[in-house]
Amino acid sequence: MEKLTQEELATYEWQLDVPEHGVEGQERLKNSSVLVSRCGGLGSVVAYELAAAGVGTLILAHAGNVKHSDLNRQLLMTYDWLGKPRIESVERRLKELNPRLNIISVPENINENNVSDFVGQADVIVDGAPLFEERFLMNREAVLQNKPLVDCAMYELEAQITTIIPGETACLSCLYPEKPKVWKRRFPVFGAVSGTVACLGAMEAIKLISGFGEPLKNRLLTMDLRTMSFRTVQIKPKKDCAICGH
Repeated sequence: MEKLTQEELATYEWQLDVPEHGVEGQERLKNSSVLVSRCGGLGSVVAYELAAAGVGTLILAHAGNVKHSDLNRQLLMTYDWLGKPRIESVERRLKELNPRLNIISVPENINENNVSDFVGQADVIVDGAPLFEERFLMNREAVLQNKPLVDCAMYELEAQITTIIPGETACLSCLYPEKPKVWKRRFPVFGAVSGTVACLGAMEAIKLISGFGEPLKNRLLTMDLRTMSFRTVQIKPKKDCAICGH
């Protein structure tokens, strides 16, 4: 395992004081890789927090060019990058924060052709995709390749998050056997809501890698920021799940 440099010890000195994390946990972060699907309202904040925390490698998949409608929530996109590839803006912003960061990126969204390769390169997956088709693909590959998956989602002022550990917990298909019929590609969103659940998703990934705390295993955390109410619901694997087969 690659050790921390003096620069890294200085950069992360405040979080090195977190009980059960310390230098050993920080070295695990440095030597880890995390796949972040989509660097939009959710994924951009996940990626930024993981880069700030010292994760060594980020695997990033995000297609398209920056549009005006991205700028209310996709915090790795900037006004001066309108019309240019989103993934280039993502890399530029993350490298400004952490020049030591190794970035593996493609200007594509997760699809049937690339999902196996991307998941295979990652120690942990954080799902920030808005489409169930992408979420289902990552869930399937996470189960097949035995990789932990942090699933984050939001709509309007509501959000939810759970952590999937293949062989231990319910998977996404246990919760959603099929794509909800009411789901639409465009939905109401404030950046502060997607950013809230994104920070929780980044923290789940950090805990999984470093090895401290209690991840949201078989628990679904839901939040309604309209009323600032939070609730944790116990979830169970489905014995007839077509993906995880519990």
